[in-house]
Amino acid sequence: MSQTDPIADMLTIIRNALERGKEYVYIPASNMKIEITRIMRDEGYIEDYEVEEDNKQGILKIKLKYKDPKRKEPVINGLKKISKPGRRVYCDSDSIPKVLDGMGIAIISTSRGILTDKKAEELGVGGEVICYIW
Repeated sequence: MSQTDPIADMLTIIRNALERGKEYVYIPASNMKIEITRIMRDEGYIEDYEVEEDNKQGILKIKLKYKDPKRKEPVINGLKKISKPGRRVYCDSDSIPKVLDGMGIAIISTSRGILTDKKAEELGVGGEVICYIW
């Protein structure tokens, strides 16, 4: 029995596209993916995104961001899926992980929605640790 992990697939698609210097990636949309992408934009890891309708679930079009567009050096140095279908990882409000001593972000699914580690700490909520971005 294989379990699919759409969020891990999304991170892999972004990672591979960055390695190849692509400008855009297209990913099947879901509410969680859209929220993660919104956080990535708000935190400055991607240029922008939009959801294109396809009369099904929609397509998430993400414009990737590079420090130096000529050399295609990506802003994102790493993407790591933490919670997996076979092993969920949770944290309380007082044990929220710090990614590279605050140089990166943890994205956490909380009762208040999908939040960054800093926002979750501010609101005093814990939840499932989705991924790290740095």
